[in-house]
Amino acid sequence: MEEPASARLFDSFAQVRDPRRANARHRLFDIFVIALCAVISGAEGWEDMEEYGQAQAEWFQQFLELPHGIPSHDTFRRVLSRLKPDELTQCFMRWTEALRESLAGDIVAIDGKTLRRSFDRAASQGAIHMVSAWANSSRLVLGQLKVDDKSNEITAIPKLLRMLELEGAIVTIDAMGCQKDIAQTITEQGAEYVLALKDNHPTLHGEVQLLFEDIKAARLDHITSEHHTTIDADHGRLETRHYWITSDSEC
Repeated sequence: MEEPASARLFDSFAQVRDPRRANARHRLFDIFVIALCAVISGAEGWEDMEEYGQAQAEWFQQFLELPHGIPSHDTFRRVLSRLKPDELTQCFMRWTEALRESLAGDIVAIDGKTLRRSFDRAASQGAIHMVSAWANSSRLVLGQLKVDDKSNEITAIPKLLRMLELEGAIVTIDAMGCQKDIAQTITEQGAEYVLALKDNHPTLHGEVQLLFEDIKAARLDHITSEHHTTIDADHGRLETRHYWITSDSEC
């Protein structure tokens, strides 16, 4: 018999330390589940979490204890804001690991996003920027990491990659992640990579651009290459794309 999802979730988050004193009115796990479901459903604040919990109270009562009903928005704020982010991230990643299938052949997209409404001028707090890993076939966020205030995505991405089980996956990253250290970290994790190359590496970009210009002009007969064309009609326009590919890494 398959283990229920609620049991897997409980096991994954069981190691999170409750920041409250004994005899708390609401179970930490109950708060987790309601907050998680609320955020997945579009909640953007503490009041939204309480409102969602009240609206779905009958459903939650089927698998949560809720000894004192749905927690208030103040409870969500006090409890969740006192948890250690790194500890919570590790638990979240254990949960997604339990849900997903093997990543062999799957595409894992690494991307950076700035959280909406995370900028607080009154508290002198800048907007929070996160890097996340999205498994395309499983349609799951495998993990995410906050970019340090005095750092950037280039230093955060390798840290996130080392936290994941990527054996057999294909990792894609935009031009920001086109770095030797990041490519090495991906291969060390047993994965392949597709990195975008743009003008942030002007010398390498120029060399690659010149190489493919020579390939398209058939000036490099000794280099094996492939050509593919796609034609799409969308938004009232016809778009033709040409792709040239070579696996000759010595060129």
